[in-house]
Amino acid sequence: MATSAQRLRKKDFELPSGPGEARPLGERIKAFVTARIESGDWPEGHHVPAEGDLADLFGTARMTVHSALKELAAEGLLERRPGAGTRVAARKPRAALMEVRNIQDEIIERGHRHTAKVKHLAAEACDLAIATELEVPPGSVVYHSVIVHHEDDRPVQLESRYVSPAFAAQYLEQDFRQHTPYKYLMSLGPLDEVEHVIQALMPDATTRTHLAMGGDEPVLHVRRRTWSGSSVVSTARLVYPGSRYSLVGRQRVGASGRP
Repeated sequence: MATSAQRLRKKDFELPSGPGEARPLGERIKAFVTARIESGDWPEGHHVPAEGDLADLFGTARMTVHSALKELAAEGLLERRPGAGTRVAARKPRAALMEVRNIQDEIIERGHRHTAKVKHLAAEACDLAIATELEVPPGSVVYHSVIVHHEDDRPVQLESRYVSPAFAAQYLEQDFRQHTPYKYLMSLGPLDEVEHVIQALMPDATTRTHLAMGGDEPVLHVRRRTWSGSSVVSTARLVYPGSRYSLVGRQRVGASGRP
């Protein structure tokens, strides 16, 4: 009778060759598992082969495999339970940190359904803080929207956005249940500059209610300002439940090691 390791096809567990071959074996195993997850070959809940079987397939010590899987579990890609083995963890949504993207597109790309609930949409006289961010005189009339974005009926982002009427005159007439403020603003003209300010904060009671959060959970708070030409067109507070979202940035560097 074939063992579990023999039932697995060794050719399916060949580590890729190339420039990365010089890396420690544990790092190459991590890269192999990560690639399987990101490609969809190992979906959420997929049972990862036992450590001993993987050690045989990769031709290494079990401890090397154990360390690699343990690190991937710490990074949130795997879920390990005593007696139940190792499975691919439910994917934690990630927001792109260094680029401006449409949250509706991000959710759909993950294979999930996006819905939005508009909590507020009105013209308001702005206070000093918002006036400073939009670079307009205090008391100027601006457009303000508050929207809760849901992923498969679970709230993942509270968006509070102030917009310059000079740039988006028809903002209040939009149906933001069907398309996002991002999509509408991008249709009016290109964004030339973006500024992010990121904080970990304890939310107020209203935010907790909107995002269906517990009483002791922090949020990821992103203040995003965008420019078109030389004018600030929007300033937004994007708030994510700390336990259900992460922010990721990736940037190409040159040979000098600098962006």
